[in-house]
Amino acid sequence: MPNVKKSDIVVVLAGKYVNTRGKVLDVYPKKGQVVVEGVNVVKRATKPSQKYPQGGLIEKTLPIHISNVMPVCPKCGKPTRTMVQVETDGNKTRRYRACRRCNERF
Repeated sequence: MPNVKKSDIVVVLAGKYVNTRGKVLDVYPKKGQVVVEGVNVVKRATKPSQKYPQGGLIEKTLPIHISNVMPVCPKCGKPTRTMVQVETDGNKTRRYRACRRCNERF
């Protein structure tokens, strides 16, 4: 079960954007990278095309390494490591991510 999923709120632990909170827009598990809203935004000079008829400078959000972010617990509001809780209902077993501090499910 992944540590960080799309639409999680995370805090950046290292690099230029330390202690910045943002929403995860994309996760690339094979590359080990995530795209966080408002973090690692660059400006690209582009020629006019059908997609961008004006051209010019376009802001683009680039991914950062997944080890540089930590999920924020929705209940306590603090960055936390996650653990997996297993719940069984008869024949079904379900796995949930939970906060290590307060045991709240994500």
